[in-house]
Amino acid sequence: MAAVPEIVPIAHEPDYRTETIGRYASGQFFASVTYAFPEGFSVGDGWEEQKRLYAVLHQFDSEGRHIDSNIWYAGTWAEQQRRPHGKESVLARAQTRLAELLAALPQRKYGDIAIRPFQLTIDGVIFGLIPERHEEGEGEDDWVELYPDRLGFSAPWDGQYDT
Repeated sequence: MAAVPEIVPIAHEPDYRTETIGRYASGQFFASVTYAFPEGFSVGDGWEEQKRLYAVLHQFDSEGRHIDSNIWYAGTWAEQQRRPHGKESVLARAQTRLAELLAALPQRKYGDIAIRPFQLTIDGVIFGLIPERHEEGEGEDDWVELYPDRLGFSAPWDGQYDT
């Protein structure tokens, strides 16, 4: 496996998981609506209250360095199940918030991006593009995973991802 490059390309795919990525006046962005569990979560009774939905906008400079993240908590899976439809559903609120965040980016244009790994923790949830290693033990990281979206990028480093 090839080592993780300093800057990781991510391909824009309309109507799929990387549809809301691109460039704007101040650099690049990666936006999504994503469910996440807090770090250390273990499955058991009440998991529906722990699964959280976020609207996420990560911003990067033109060289792919992380400069800011706007991470907005919309609610839990349990709330979404109680009110699955309409403008007040958790999913609808997250989608509305994401649309507002994207609309605020001047000169926004969707397309491929190339960013550097980064990591931050909000509400006990890890967000970021994090280098990892497939094999235990020695060796270089050969993969990056976008958290909490769970998109994996690896050689040939062409911007395509695995889920």
